[in-house]
Amino acid sequence: MMWVDTAIVVVKTVILLLGSGITYIAYRAYRRTGVPSLRMLGIGFGIITFGALLAGIAHQILSVSLEMGILINSVLVAIGLGIIMYSLYLERE
Repeated sequence: MMWVDTAIVVVKTVILLLGSGITYIAYRAYRRTGVPSLRMLGIGFGIITFGALLAGIAHQILSVSLEMGILINSVLVAIGLGIIMYSLYLERE
């Protein structure tokens, strides 16, 4: 494994831990308050976190090219950010 592969695994692990933490905190806040925007915020961060996990698994375990892994991650980050933006819009209603 090249040093770049090791760096990718380390960074993806950090993203997984931080993203999971944010998703969990948003879920707890939603359960406590019942505010729909917090639920959507958690879903958005969950999708972004899942994208990092899926791209890492695809590249490291399934031998998908790095470019395809980046594409998978980018699509899920875009979807997650769209949901986060929507959650912020919900707050204004």
